[in-house]
Amino acid sequence: MSKAKPIDDKRLQALVEDWQQVAPQKAAIVSQVRELVKSIFPGVGERVMYGGIFFSLNSDFGGVFVYKTHVSVEFTNGAHMRDPEHHLEGSGKLRRHIKLRSIGEIESKQLAFYVRQASDQTISGPN
Repeated sequence: MSKAKPIDDKRLQALVEDWQQVAPQKAAIVSQVRELVKSIFPGVGERVMYGGIFFSLNSDFGGVFVYKTHVSVEFTNGAHMRDPEHHLEGSGKLRRHIKLRSIGEIESKQLAFYVRQASDQTISGPN
């Protein structure tokens, strides 16, 4: 596994602070998502792009974005992931996402299960 990309601390911090001021409940969800991803992959890289935070190992495998009514956790190759509980949404060629409206949904929608798969897709490519 290659070394994670460096974090652009100023841009990342500014984005997080903006979310905390504008949407504190959603900022708390984002914080928990980031902690989960970092607990699974301690060397994960983060970067700000398209108004959200992308996660990467040897390439981007997903990201987290704040919307008016929810937080979306996006998966780059989500169409190739197992989804036995049907938590993934989207119909594009590759990407899928999970909408979170509360911190509790991180667990109830089994986000860790999907994060592990998403990074596997990045490392080994779609099945």
